[in-house]
Amino acid sequence: MLQLLYFCGMQRIQFYQEAFVTYLNDFKIEKQPITLYQPVSYILNLGGKRLRPVLTLMTAEIFNCDYKKALDAALSIEVFHNFSLIHDDIMDDAPLRRGQSTVHEKWDINTGILSGDAMLIMAYQLFENYDAQTFQALAKLFSKTALQVCEGQQYDMDFETRDDVTINEYLKMIEFKTAVLVGAAMKMGAIVAGAPIHEQQHIYDFGKNLGIAFQLQDDYLDAFGDPNTFGKQVGGDIIENKKTYLYLKALEYSNKEDALQLKHLFEINPSEAHDKIENVKQIFISSGSAEATRQEIKNYTNKAFSILGNMSISEESKFNLKQFGEQLMDRNV
Repeated sequence: MLQLLYFCGMQRIQFYQEAFVTYLNDFKIEKQPITLYQPVSYILNLGGKRLRPVLTLMTAEIFNCDYKKALDAALSIEVFHNFSLIHDDIMDDAPLRRGQSTVHEKWDINTGILSGDAMLIMAYQLFENYDAQTFQALAKLFSKTALQVCEGQQYDMDFETRDDVTINEYLKMIEFKTAVLVGAAMKMGAIVAGAPIHEQQHIYDFGKNLGIAFQLQDDYLDAFGDPNTFGKQVGGDIIENKKTYLYLKALEYSNKEDALQLKHLFEINPSEAHDKIENVKQIFISSGSAEATRQEIKNYTNKAFSILGNMSISEESKFNLKQFGEQLMDRNV
């Protein structure tokens, strides 16, 4: 029975993905000037797992609403997410996104900025397809979330030049930069479905905690993922000297000598230390940081799962949400 439920749950997620992609493909952006809207179509059609819009559609159905009513909210989340990717790529001077040229590389920086700005406005416009009460609730949540994402990005940038970042500060950064958008995606589905306010908050908290676990898992896989399946360069955060949870925990747990070595390794380029990535990973392991990070991933995942016990939804829905979370945490990509 459990295997059947799991299979049905995964089939349903695939169904949401296909339904959303179909809706996205029908979202034609054939306006003038073409130089503004062509990059928008380009970034939206680069693919991806469509995790956030799937969560919006799934949540709407969990609260007994036809998922089709949540398609505009789901599309808004995806448009906003991709807007943030365009601007992130500009700030990081990234050449590739999902294996293809980034918008600012394919066109230019000014086009990337302006097309990204247009996407932010388009994300808001999608709420106009709902009644006034739903529009207001969605827009209020969206505004708060969008501002938090910007705050999280600024924290991330600030951390690059600080050597006193704390664990709590790092967790707040990933909460704002990544996790709140996951929580908002789920809450939007609940808003469209007209779920009670307390249930909207529960599903938001579930998504937010799962989002933190997801980002911690991403940090861990960046160092210890399989190069053949991870989808990007393993050790990228180490090369860029990013002060991730792994790094901060390693400093906390290491003896003085190893801590000094780790700090030194994070002050140099890989070309100056041939074995930089492997040496850093060894400190992550020997200090206990790697294990502590795995444990924190479990902690936030379990924190999300514990919220399900407070929700008045079907046992099948709880099971599917838990399976979805476990699938995310078991990934190697």
